Amino acid sequence: MNIYAAASLFAILILLYWVISEVFTVLFRLIGLPEEKARFQVISLLTGTGFTTRESEMILSTRSRRRLARITVLFGYVFNITFVSTVVNVFLSAGAGGFGSSVLSMLIPLATLAAVLSLSRTREVRMWIDRRIERAADSFGSNRNANGVMRIDELGPQTIARVSIKTVPEDLEEKTLSQLALKPKWDILVLMVERADRTTENPTAKTVFRAGDRVTVCGDYRKICQVFQARERFSDN
Repeated sequence: MNIYAAASLFAILILLYWVISEVFTVLFRLIGLPEEKARFQVISLLTGTGFTTRESEMILSTRSRRRLARITVLFGYVFNITFVSTVVNVFLSAGAGGFGSSVLSMLIPLATLAAVLSLSRTREVRMWIDRRIERAADSFGSNRNANGVMRIDELGPQTIARVSIKTVPEDLEEKTLSQLALKPKWDILVLMVERADRTTENPTAKTVFRAGDRVTVCGDYRKICQVFQARERFSDN
């Protein structure tokens, strides 16, 4: 294998590694883990570092999370073997081709990799990736017909979550936010509403929830699930 082919394969493997980590991060978010905690634990599982924090207990708390963690570990083990063998091949090819030509041959695939990873950090691309993974997960989730909920972050006892409304609950149907009084009754604050056509709007007193909405809210996680009749995609129930 020449140095250009080896460097290209190396870049592709890094990109694939990133894709796998993003997929598993979203899957863990679909079963109730906040994004940053999910991302950290996925990297730990994929790399086999065995890094332990108090948040790791969240992964072991349900059967669906333990099952997903096992799959992540297996993916990481197989991928790490492939990755190491490719790195060795790159260095062997570099030694055979001479230093100057090796550097030039590696610049194109590595520059392409850097451009792709930089583009993936933009908000629009990340949202597009999240939607595609969520849509694919809905096809296999145990609660595919129910309203879905995904944790975004935690602020002390409060949770910022995104609720995907497939069916508007009867208690919320055709009622404005002022009539629902979610903040006084349930201590739930509606932060943003994304309509089915992907337009976003700031919630007002006249906002009415519709099927297809993705609503970002802040409040107690259990109350959010109760009010919107939402369930995690891969719950044990």
